[in-house]
Amino acid sequence: MTTMAGTAPLHFEQHQPPMGLRERKKLKTRVAIRRATYRLIDEQGYDATTVEQIAAAAEVSPSTVFRYFPTKEDIVLTDEYDPVMEAVLRARPADEPPLESLRIILTGAVAAILENEPEEMRVRTRLMLEVPAVRARMTETMAETSQLLARPIADRAGREPDDLEVRVFTAAVMAALREALIHWGERGRQDDLVALVNRTLDVLEGGLPL
Repeated sequence: MTTMAGTAPLHFEQHQPPMGLRERKKLKTRVAIRRATYRLIDEQGYDATTVEQIAAAAEVSPSTVFRYFPTKEDIVLTDEYDPVMEAVLRARPADEPPLESLRIILTGAVAAILENEPEEMRVRTRLMLEVPAVRARMTETMAETSQLLARPIADRAGREPDDLEVRVFTAAVMAALREALIHWGERGRQDDLVALVNRTLDVLEGGLPL
């Protein structure tokens, strides 16, 4: 994984809670559904891929697909990192600047996804650019992630999670990440995405200079 200079590498698996058999089965099913979706979309396109086809390819029922993912867009965009990011954020030093904590966590998550799910990341990014429904749902899911990360940020600052300044702070960071991902995709995924995320957060840290 790539991290900021001067920090220890982030190992997200260390923050994963131990899973019982039921949880492992659920994770296996989610992964199977996602992989089947990516494969079918790559073969025949997003609009032509139906939930029924995804269910058949993943060897589950359509109702099971909907139980795990309410919409087709959610299959494309959902991953297992949000709860882990919250746990990692809570484990960061209490005196660490919040933006630095989020920088370490987000670059670590991006590096982990690129290392463990490169093909899924490729398809996901392409769909974010090509399918309006996916991009719209991406904006919604990033807002949900912003709310998730706002809780530990607020706790550290002695504020409420719905405090305006906390909400603006986490929303700005997630919006910046969204733009970095779109920029990366528009340029053919040729750039170092972790470096792009760092550059994006540098803009926020510097007070949005131009």
